[in-house]
Amino acid sequence: MIDFLYSLDLEEMTGIPADAFVLGLAVIVVILLIIVLVNAVKTTKMRKSYKLFMEGKNGQSLENILQSRLKQVEHLMDAEEENKEQIQIIMDHLDHTYQKIGLVKYNAFEEMGGKLSFSLALLNRKNDGFILNAMHSREGCFTYIKEVIDGNPIIMLADEEREALDMALKDENN
Repeated sequence: MIDFLYSLDLEEMTGIPADAFVLGLAVIVVILLIIVLVNAVKTTKMRKSYKLFMEGKNGQSLENILQSRLKQVEHLMDAEEENKEQIQIIMDHLDHTYQKIGLVKYNAFEEMGGKLSFSLALLNRKNDGFILNAMHSREGCFTYIKEVIDGNPIIMLADEEREALDMALKDENN
């Protein structure tokens, strides 16, 4: 083969002696072989890591883990839908429950000692409800109820009743 290179008169064409050219090619081949070996070692390590990853701990495959997780996600989605339905039922019931409260105790009659009378306002989420007014006197206790729709009373309110209604409308918990 070297005779072939000599016959091409490589030295005259490139200015590089044929021995140096062959030596250069040999160095390049050795470098390429080293690169191939390094890549082969890295590929082997990567295959081992991939195999270990795919098999998982205790020999369980990644596919089985993914299937298990997908089933869990489907179960959670079903549970979420059921929770949404139950929450909507609760919210519908809350429309009919009294959540806002205002209570004012007062002394209805000056001759009576203590604040034994009261006005109690109970409202739902839509501000519908009633005001219960109990006035205590020596002769007995008189109780009145006044309806409230959308935060507005149907009948004119006394000062204590208005105060109780305002407290209920401003109830910070609802």
